Amino acid sequence: MIAEPTLLSRSVQKENSVVDASSCVSVHNASSERNENRQKTVRAKRKARECSENAKRKRSKSSNGSLGRAENNQLKNGDVEAVTLFEVVSMGRSAMQAVMDDWIDDYTADRDTALLDLISFFIQCCGCKGMVTAEMFQSKQRADVMSKMVEDLDEGTGLQYKKFLAFPWILTVTWPLDIDSGEYPLIMSGLYWKRFRSNFCDFVSVLVAQCQNCVIFDGYLLNTLISLLTELSDSRVRAFRHTCTLAAVKLLSALVNVALSLSAGIDNSQRLYEVEMAKAASKRASPRLDRIQRKISELQDKKFEIENMMDAIFKGVFLKRYRDVIPEIRAICMEELTVWMKLYSSVFLNDSYLKYVGWMMHDKQPDVRLKCVLGLQGLYQDQISPKMDLFTVRFKERIISMTLDKDHEVAIQAVRLLMVMSQSCEDVLGPDDYKNIFQLVYCSHRPLATTAGEFLYNRLLSNPEMVRSMEGSSEQDRHRELTLARVRALIRFHTESQLHQHVLYLVDTLWDSAGVLLKDWAGLTSLLLPHSSCQEQALSSVEETFVIELLLASVRQASEGPSLSGRGTGKKVMSAKEKKVQTDDCVKLTEHFIKVLPELLSKYSEDVEKLTSFLRIPQYFQMDTFDHDNTQSVQALLAELETVVGRHTDIDVLETAARSYQNICAVQDSPWYPSARSTFDQLIQCWTQTLGARLEESLNDCSFTANEDSTIEILSTLKKLTAFNNAQDLSKWSLHELGTKLLEAEIKHGGLPTEITIEALRCMCSCILWKLNTFGEGLTSRESALHRRNQLRVFCEKCHRCLSHAQQLVREQAFMCLSDVLIAHSNQLQTWDSSAGSPVLYTPDPKLQKALLSFIMEHIFISPDLDTHSSKVGESECEEYRLEDLHRRRNLLAAYCKLIVHSVLEMSMAAEVFKQYVKYYNDFGDIIKETLNRTRQMDKIESARTLVLCLQQLYLRLKQEQDRGNTCSSRVQTYSSIKELARRFSLTFGWDQIKSRESLAMIHRDGIEFVFKGFVQQSEKHSPPHISYLIILSEFSSKLLKPDKKTIYSYLQRFAGEQIINNREESWMPLIYYRASLMGTAEGEDAVSFISSDTNKQPSLSNHSRSPSIKQVQFEDQRFISPSLEPKGCKLAKSSEETKVQQSTSSSLIADKGPQGSDEVDVDTVDIEV
Repeated sequence: MIAEPTLLSRSVQKENSVVDASSCVSVHNASSERNENRQKTVRAKRKARECSENAKRKRSKSSNGSLGRAENNQLKNGDVEAVTLFEVVSMGRSAMQAVMDDWIDDYTADRDTALLDLISFFIQCCGCKGMVTAEMFQSKQRADVMSKMVEDLDEGTGLQYKKFLAFPWILTVTWPLDIDSGEYPLIMSGLYWKRFRSNFCDFVSVLVAQCQNCVIFDGYLLNTLISLLTELSDSRVRAFRHTCTLAAVKLLSALVNVALSLSAGIDNSQRLYEVEMAKAASKRASPRLDRIQRKISELQDKKFEIENMMDAIFKGVFLKRYRDVIPEIRAICMEELTVWMKLYSSVFLNDSYLKYVGWMMHDKQPDVRLKCVLGLQGLYQDQISPKMDLFTVRFKERIISMTLDKDHEVAIQAVRLLMVMSQSCEDVLGPDDYKNIFQLVYCSHRPLATTAGEFLYNRLLSNPEMVRSMEGSSEQDRHRELTLARVRALIRFHTESQLHQHVLYLVDTLWDSAGVLLKDWAGLTSLLLPHSSCQEQALSSVEETFVIELLLASVRQASEGPSLSGRGTGKKVMSAKEKKVQTDDCVKLTEHFIKVLPELLSKYSEDVEKLTSFLRIPQYFQMDTFDHDNTQSVQALLAELETVVGRHTDIDVLETAARSYQNICAVQDSPWYPSARSTFDQLIQCWTQTLGARLEESLNDCSFTANEDSTIEILSTLKKLTAFNNAQDLSKWSLHELGTKLLEAEIKHGGLPTEITIEALRCMCSCILWKLNTFGEGLTSRESALHRRNQLRVFCEKCHRCLSHAQQLVREQAFMCLSDVLIAHSNQLQTWDSSAGSPVLYTPDPKLQKALLSFIMEHIFISPDLDTHSSKVGESECEEYRLEDLHRRRNLLAAYCKLIVHSVLEMSMAAEVFKQYVKYYNDFGDIIKETLNRTRQMDKIESARTLVLCLQQLYLRLKQEQDRGNTCSSRVQTYSSIKELARRFSLTFGWDQIKSRESLAMIHRDGIEFVFKGFVQQSEKHSPPHISYLIILSEFSSKLLKPDKKTIYSYLQRFAGEQIINNREESWMPLIYYRASLMGTAEGEDAVSFISSDTNKQPSLSNHSRSPSIKQVQFEDQRFISPSLEPKGCKLAKSSEETKVQQSTSSSLIADKGPQGSDEVDVDTVDIEV
């Protein structure tokens, strides 16, 4: 339903217009062409117009008018000539003003013809391609037309028609049937139609503005137009209702501007009258007073008339359409209502109108709620809140609740509304209200969090009362006091809220609004350094910790930007301006902290937590901005770093310092790089020599014999070298050889302390990883590749020996080192460049693979009764230990699964892990499921074979235990748990049956072969020993396609003939159950109803002959091995079917109630939940 321009002739309208009540006139005919006619050339347009007598008369009439001028201007610009009001709308506001002046002249000459032209314009803007006919309303006996609008279908012509009164016209609009299903201009996409909507609204405003001094008060134009829009806005056709509602509310907005002009005229005249009356009686001009009084009366009458028109539109259109079923119409009404309140507050700003905005804040559509909130922002910003006191009290709770709206934009604007309300009235929000709003600073949606942060900053941190006057104090002291007051206010909020422990998210929230405070690194560091002239009390330890975290978070934010985990930024690409600001901030923080950081490190050298925070700051330095003037500051920082790493052995301090050294030594062309690199090399050389000397003293005949002091020194030095080796490659200092000596001593003779053994493993692991990382950078020889492979093999063998170490920590560290090295080696093979020479080829031997699997089964999948730690500690520590232990086991399992995903281990090694999917689902379900998906992406068939191997091994193990008479072993899974595991495996295939059809077919084929392999029937009651496996296999039948089910059934018939398949003996019931799962969908049944024992669905009553008895099948399960499988009797199936019948009956009864009272229901409105 696309509106299209038509050739409209005012001269023909004059000829066809009649005064007789029975005569009919055709206003315009629908064109069969689409809006693409606008793109025709001017030549073709003129040729088509020459065929129309109406166009000839139109052109002759408008050649000298403003419309002709507008058309000529468009032709000069290369556009298509506009010949109708509909086309003029797309030409802009200036063209509309010129055309409207011409239309007013036509209206003055012949108002009926001009008014019909305007009516046709509004009908055409609705996208109507039909016909409009009109007849004059003169007979008073035709009152039935006024009583109710007529809108029906003419079955003879197949057209819809609408007949209504637009006094003094009786209009009949006829349109095709497809108008309800098509599009119309207001909802069509594209830049042209977007501009059309804007220009359509401007057209209504221009119409009223140009007519306000002439024909608007003739009692004819606006009365007819209001009647037209009121009737069409109540139509059942969405195009009429939407377009005419928009036109009506825009018309009311334009009338508000007219009323404001009249009010201003009345005020001016009233002041003139008062000035004249203030004169002495002898100087008064009575005629002038009479003239002013008459003017005031005239303006008041016009204002009264305008207000009556506004009231008619409000009652005739707004009150019916503000609850329209179309959300766009409701949004239009709410948007314009707030505009009326803001512009004409003397009439509209009262509780009688505000209640509609309050009600519609409960609308189900976010666009409607958003328009309400945006409109209220404008009302509260105008400082007119005293008129809204009752509204504020009534709907304040609703506005606060909208800060948690599911639509983020509505929530953001609700927070801004509350911010405006708090600024206009201090006591409108209470402490609890502020607390609920400020909780949003930790929201995961960053725009909402930053809006709440702006509210927090305006409320707590920018309070003018925060700074008290200081007589005789300097500007620096006042600035320091202001910073201290703001920081303490932020500390109070952070500690009292007790919502979050990470200052980083708080800084990210306040970064846009409180950047002045957070980027004031000089002011924040001055709070930590001694200050003699400070009158305030020194910071406490808690306050110092918060300031340090605030500094570190602000430095990270300035360097890296808002890229926090769990918080979406809504913006992925930084603009050039943002990049420049980020670069400038990095330069500023680097220049500041390079000078003050040595003093801060010296002050907090004994506090490990605070020291670690300060050591992270150099990692964000922009080192390429330094010059010769900063060389001394760099030297002081390096000296302080050397003191820190020489004094501490904490792993966090050492690793953080190592990364800071790496960043400082990163820029090789800097003037201070030689001295910085030399200092770093000397530090590593000193540690290496110390470790080598102590090892020579302690290792005698490969046995470790060191005293306590030597042991402590070896351990501390080894920790430092390991931490720095993780950050940088230290291979040239032969750390690998030193670590090898320690591990050989432990493997051969033992006696090495546990911590030293762990650090030696970590040190050698990092050395191997660096060698693998740098091996392919240049051309490598075969000898070099063999040497690297030998080092890798020797290290793996040592780790293999450590897997059987007496200490669990050593075993776990050896396992993690093995995993890291083997994964890195696999990645190197996948990315190896053949032009670099021979790669390092190494494959773990079967013994090592078996040892890795045994380690996983012994250390990860542990039964609760084996965990004795809970008996040694209190209940308060038990939960904490359990979480730490779970985290440790999850890391170990993830490392093992990576070995399978990276093809280090064979995929069949994952079968033991997959067996634990159901039993340990809460602890490791996500890891196992991700591993299963990754292996399926690698090789679908091999992954399916692994699942089959897993199920068959569990089944055989359970069969063996039952043959032995042991049915209560906790190490063996029950039959029902195996069946549940198969069901979970089938769910991992998803809904795309085509993608996994080969894998599923292989699972069924291997399962059938597993059951019937080597089976020879001796009697009717003789069945295969593994026949109950078919019930487990049936869990995968629901994922098969219908043709594949038939293929699998044919394959089943090869092993079990038709006589066996139709055998109803009790021993063959699993086969019948499996057959039903394959034939259920093929026969029109739901296969799940035959298969899954974990749902409440029962076989359909229409096909009992083809489905096995649920009771018989479950009896077979119990006979075999399933004491824990709970049978579901026929009574449950019957009750389930009865429940379905009752529900369907009640649903039909509910549906039957719908048509009752339909004559009294307004189909165009929706209920609002208040």
